[in-house]
Amino acid sequence: MNIAIVGIGLIGGSAGIRLKQTKFCNKIIGVDKNESNQKKALELGLVDEIATLDEAIENAKVIILTVPVDAIMQLTPYILDRITDQVVIDMGSTKINILNKIVDHPKRGRYVAAHPMAGTEYSGPEAAIPNLFKNKNMVYVEAFKSDEDAFDLADAITDQLEMQSSFMNAEEHDMHTAYVSHISHLTSFALALTVLEKEKSQGRIFELAGSGFESTVRLAKSSPDMWTPIFKQNRENVLEVLAEHIKQLKKLHDKIEQEDYEGLYKLIKKSNKIKRIIK
Repeated sequence: MNIAIVGIGLIGGSAGIRLKQTKFCNKIIGVDKNESNQKKALELGLVDEIATLDEAIENAKVIILTVPVDAIMQLTPYILDRITDQVVIDMGSTKINILNKIVDHPKRGRYVAAHPMAGTEYSGPEAAIPNLFKNKNMVYVEAFKSDEDAFDLADAITDQLEMQSSFMNAEEHDMHTAYVSHISHLTSFALALTVLEKEKSQGRIFELAGSGFESTVRLAKSSPDMWTPIFKQNRENVLEVLAEHIKQLKKLHDKIEQEDYEGLYKLIKKSNKIKRIIK
């Protein structure tokens, strides 16, 4: 069995490394429009060979899509039109628009929508690491619409990646990822822009940056090629969570402006309840 990975960056490359380690398949075929990524993926051993998308469809049993979600939207109908019994796995970070686009496709059963809740702030083939997915969660979206054998094969790959499985519908998935993933990136981008703006007049500001700043702003190093399409595809949920976030920032702002430090203490104390979720 051959597996094709379309998009050989952090997610695709890390999957390729791990699947090669476990010898789960005969060959990993890499597909990427960027020639530099193709060369680097071969040099790093992320894939066994490079092919065009059409060649990969013809020669692979499984086609894993790890490109930005806008590209998944474009590629999915094209791929489904050309497969026979192959399995197509989408690992994008948003689902509603992608799944709506193929809802009536006759090959919908060969499609498995999955989202590995794993990643770093780095991108490209050089960012790939073999243990990226270990003990993380693979979210299956509308798995009941996939053929049983297609899902079983996708789930076997999840096992090889040493991940746990959970299940959601598309609306639930996109709403929850907006709150636990997308807002984190937006906040980090905003903080980076805030500090960079201040740096124009206070050039030595980064001399004071410690581990707290680094851990909060590290996501601002994430790829705009990946994240702009995510915010676009999940626009409504992102706007909702962003409005709530701005509201909470305004509360903190007002307490400090009004010198209401008892109220500020209470807000911070309330925020400490996040320990119930994050140990």
